[in-house]
Amino acid sequence: MADHYDDLETRDPVLREAALFDHLPDILKSALKAPAYAERLKGIDVESIRDRKALAGIPVLRKAELAALQNASLPFGGFVAQAPGSFSRLFTSPGPIFEPEAALSDPWRAARGLFAAGFRAGDIVLNTFSYHLTPGGFIMDSGARALGCAVIPAGPGNTEQQLDLIEAYRPGAYCGTPDFLKILLDAAAESGRDTSSIKRALMSGAAFPKSLQEAFFEKGIDAYQAYATADLGFIAYETSAREGLVVNEDLIVEIVRPGTGDPVPEGEVGEIVVTSLDPRRPFIRLALGDLTAVLPGRSPCGRTNARIKGWMGRADQAAKVKGMFVRPEQVAEIGRRHPELGRLRLLIERQRETDVMTLAAECEAASRTLAEAVESTLRSVTKLKGIVTLVAPGTLPADGKVIADERG
Repeated sequence: MADHYDDLETRDPVLREAALFDHLPDILKSALKAPAYAERLKGIDVESIRDRKALAGIPVLRKAELAALQNASLPFGGFVAQAPGSFSRLFTSPGPIFEPEAALSDPWRAARGLFAAGFRAGDIVLNTFSYHLTPGGFIMDSGARALGCAVIPAGPGNTEQQLDLIEAYRPGAYCGTPDFLKILLDAAAESGRDTSSIKRALMSGAAFPKSLQEAFFEKGIDAYQAYATADLGFIAYETSAREGLVVNEDLIVEIVRPGTGDPVPEGEVGEIVVTSLDPRRPFIRLALGDLTAVLPGRSPCGRTNARIKGWMGRADQAAKVKGMFVRPEQVAEIGRRHPELGRLRLLIERQRETDVMTLAAECEAASRTLAEAVESTLRSVTKLKGIVTLVAPGTLPADGKVIADERG
């Protein structure tokens, strides 16, 4: 049995990086055909965007903004040049956010992740992700069929009928959330139904704690997880090494400080930003709102692409203080106005029945004058009073948290 989907997964990382950035200017030119991207990229020489430093100069597009942007210019907010009728399927996901599916055999890049989880040609796959309006079911379905698998389009729910399908078709693989697989296995155990055919599983869409992984393993199921979204499909996937998630091919992944588009040092927690090299539906620096970090080194499985730790929380740490929202972007603005500051963290507490904000800021040379200046900026940016504490560099944890709401 082959260990890897293709030779791209094991190529020299330097060659991969060169290939990605050699292709990126053409993708940016395709993006310019869409009016919203033409406006966002105005004044940028796309031919010069050939490395990560240059890419970091392009503003991020926040997924949290997509619903409003699309609503202002239906259906895709002006970020897609092609007509809706040129795509094979048209979806909506919570927001609502509208997503097109390209007419390709594996449009969501799922086949690699499924292959890494042990899915092979001839397997029967029980796919319990929804096929109704959202792309979830089709993401897994198209990837499995691209591998040569037969797919049972079960969708979620209908536990008894699913158990009937399992006993009839004897699927060897499962796609869905960990929680629903547990529901199926528990229901089968209670009613004496046979689900022993399922030996492999690919999970996404929900947390997959170690305890649940071990519970599945005890039942003979080798379960893996993937980080995927309704707009980009598979971004990263787990392999047999069980050491983080390997970034998918044909994507450029950055980890940035929340509220900014500034890349963080390798290993530091930050918000995941993805650029897809798909000319039909390009995403240029899409900030997903999720936190993660890059793992050092290469995966023992032999795949040479970067690895991320997986989902580590939300980057959207907005909090309401005295009736007003405070956002990571505002904390980042304070840092921009005071470049002598390093890492920042805004602590929100409840003291004597009132909200209290304290901004901790790293700096080399602390002074009362600087603290007062930063306090003034904090008040100007947030329209709220707060205390500023200047601390030594390296004092604040590199965990991606910009706003810490500890009011309970």
